[in-house]
Amino acid sequence: MDWTSAPITEDAPLEPAHRRFLSPRILAPFSAVFECIEAFLEEQRAQLPLWFTAAFATGIAAWLWLPDRIGWSAAILLGLGMTAGGVTLGAGRTGRALLFGGLAMVAGCGLIWWRSELVAATRLDRPQVVAFEARVDKVEARAAKGDVRLTLVPEAPGMPPLVRVSVPEEDVASGLGDGAKVRLKARLQPPPPMALPGSHDFARDLWFAGIGGVGRVEVIEPAPGGGLDALRDRLGRHIREQLPEGAGGIATALATGDQAAVSEEDAGAMRRSGLAHLLSVSGLHIAAVVGAAMLLTLKLLALSERLALRFNLVLVAAGAGALAGVGYTLLTGMQVPTVRSCIAALLVLGGIALGRDAISLRLVAVGALVVLLVRPEALAGASFQMSFAAVTSIIALHHWEPVRRLLGPREESWAARMLRGIVGLLLTGLVVEIALIPFALYHFHRAGLYGVAANLIAIPLTTFVIMPLEALALMFDLVGLGAPLWTAAGWSIEAMLHLAHRVGEAEGAVAMLPTMPRWAFALMICGGLWLCLWSGRVRRWGLVLFAAGVLGAATAPVPSLLVTGDGQHLALVRDDGVPVLLRSRSGDFVRDLMSEASAYDGDPLALEEQHFARCSRDACVADLVEKGRAWRLLAIRSRNRIDWTDLTRACADADIVVADRRLPRACTPRWLKLDREALERSGGMAIYLGERPRVATVAGRVAAHPWAG
Repeated sequence: MDWTSAPITEDAPLEPAHRRFLSPRILAPFSAVFECIEAFLEEQRAQLPLWFTAAFATGIAAWLWLPDRIGWSAAILLGLGMTAGGVTLGAGRTGRALLFGGLAMVAGCGLIWWRSELVAATRLDRPQVVAFEARVDKVEARAAKGDVRLTLVPEAPGMPPLVRVSVPEEDVASGLGDGAKVRLKARLQPPPPMALPGSHDFARDLWFAGIGGVGRVEVIEPAPGGGLDALRDRLGRHIREQLPEGAGGIATALATGDQAAVSEEDAGAMRRSGLAHLLSVSGLHIAAVVGAAMLLTLKLLALSERLALRFNLVLVAAGAGALAGVGYTLLTGMQVPTVRSCIAALLVLGGIALGRDAISLRLVAVGALVVLLVRPEALAGASFQMSFAAVTSIIALHHWEPVRRLLGPREESWAARMLRGIVGLLLTGLVVEIALIPFALYHFHRAGLYGVAANLIAIPLTTFVIMPLEALALMFDLVGLGAPLWTAAGWSIEAMLHLAHRVGEAEGAVAMLPTMPRWAFALMICGGLWLCLWSGRVRRWGLVLFAAGVLGAATAPVPSLLVTGDGQHLALVRDDGVPVLLRSRSGDFVRDLMSEASAYDGDPLALEEQHFARCSRDACVADLVEKGRAWRLLAIRSRNRIDWTDLTRACADADIVVADRRLPRACTPRWLKLDREALERSGGMAIYLGERPRVATVAGRVAAHPWAG
């Protein structure tokens, strides 16, 4: 039964249960409000199913956000309370909205809670060197890093069910793939926790993937495997052999979904220019593959008059497009964005086959619901959020009446049609960029500001030039005639990379933001959903919610001090926003991590080079001034023995002490002591100094979720 059906009429008056138990005097003050809500929901009845998916996602988000079982249980009780309220109100729109919304929220929260328990598996609790045999479950070549990442199923008692290891590329036997048997000796360690509050939570990803340890190994006596992983690896190698290094990495990503072959320099330029989405096999790529398969099938079959008269060729072409989309999804490793896009494409093709509106918000809602039912943890990922935000904003824009009037078909000259097409592209690009900026700032602390202009060139270039040339080149390689097409594809990719580098290096191309408060991010999402899912003037109130979220994000403070959970890495943020590192030889990951968390678009400097710091081989002392208050930091940076008297005296003279070792109890700074023992409990930290100093910790962020350890 459609819960949006059966409109209220005078012949079927609303007689909810609460009116039978409460007196008119009690109900009188609320009746006008209730009738207004009922009238509003009746007017918006076509939009109500969309909010079912939103309520389901809210339940999942509540579990991810709330800290522990008490909070998760409270979210479920809230949903049950909404359900009970809906039952009490009866069969009206309000009652049914509360009933189904509450049930959806309970189902979402319960589903991800249940799944988190279902995937629970043995995890390493400490680093260890282990020799064992294993079966290869997945192979991921990372050409840009010179290694191959293997997901293994250990065949040894007491080991996690899955481990992920990196192997130098030169040590990998040819043909290593699915099902291969390997014998190895590896230094494994527990899944890495969130490095800083607000950074990416790798431990959460590995928990839901069932991976209990990570490390780096040398493979001994590997046996070759096969399957799609081996095919994907061979295809990637073949593509990179045909093209220069930079273009080869991009072409591999477009064909197989493997971004590991893209160099850090090119990947950074794509991110800064707002073109990084082109490297992830998702809606654009699936649409191109499905569209090409449909067009080719339709044109070839239409050459036969008998087939054209006897069969519905559009339906046949839709079937061919579906097969092409599924095959491409399998080839690219069935990553979440690809699976999600394939589901959406199949729903569109189903709509075409049934003669229904193929592109609608209901389609997006169904696609999101299917993905969340299978992988509820995908909601926390940037890929899920950004792709659905982009698609939802595009459809909402083109269903908005002023835009429909502007871009709708009409009799006009080709020049006017082309001009309106360009306007449509610009509007679509602008709306998508605005929709994606909050997600980029929340997850990556940066957002490209010139992405609209860059995408206006790069998307048509990728869809209509690069991908067709690459597909044709692979086809003609079967008969040894693909070289000219590879040359043309290489030129096209180089043109896109040139665009990415030029846009990414432009002044003001990137906006940076420190860790955004989660409540501000939630307000922006709620505002965006309100704008997109309601119709009519009421949707404008979403701008208020969105603006409140923007204000909260814009006023997020930059931390004064950043400390990783192992105590080895520390960044002090200067007054001008530049982070300075305790260890100047830190790797790229740590340098990028500290820059992003500090909202700094550049490379950090060394603490020992600053005029306010005094550093020796063993430690650094830095004097800071925040809001008129002086602070002294003592950071230990070596494992050498330090005289007990000197150490305790230095501790007493400092406000904050940071070390990756255990410090003696006599080391008592004036405010904060962060040694190994303290950091094992708290994890990474962001420290905000000033009039009201406060500390944000990874432990507080992850709380009692199962991957916390």
